[in-house]
Amino acid sequence: MGDALAVSLLERRDFKHDDFAALHPAGRLGKKLLRVEHLMHAGESLPRVSKDTPMPDVFHEMSEKGLGMTTVLEPDGRLAGILTDGDLRRLMEKHRGATLEMAAGQCMTRSPQTIGPHVLASEALNLMEKRKITSIVVTDEAKGVLGVLHLHDLWTLELM
Repeated sequence: MGDALAVSLLERRDFKHDDFAALHPAGRLGKKLLRVEHLMHAGESLPRVSKDTPMPDVFHEMSEKGLGMTTVLEPDGRLAGILTDGDLRRLMEKHRGATLEMAAGQCMTRSPQTIGPHVLASEALNLMEKRKITSIVVTDEAKGVLGVLHLHDLWTLELM
């Protein structure tokens, strides 16, 4: 009887999942209801280079930000592509030292997986596991880069 009364009251007050998450952010359900925008690396922690960035500078940006990848941006801030540690290994295997003479735009993956900022963290985790990727770029509707979400950020939430 108590549960039925509680559910009726929640419905009457239009209480949503987001309301619960706001009131119980550290709880198991609160963690599952976290949105990508609250977990992503943004601002100065966002790895980013331009398409004409020389590869040695790309290596530096990736190492400095520590996410195993970098976004490659158009001049207007839209996503042009990404470069990952795996991409670098494949480039070095194929082109050897010539890789150092290339620019990010020549080496990037042009159509990386992206996700919106309001997607649930649990949905992002499912997508990343399905695609077997460790990072996903968070973009707005115009493909402007807002941040990057890394798999390790999601594992710490114990969403499984």
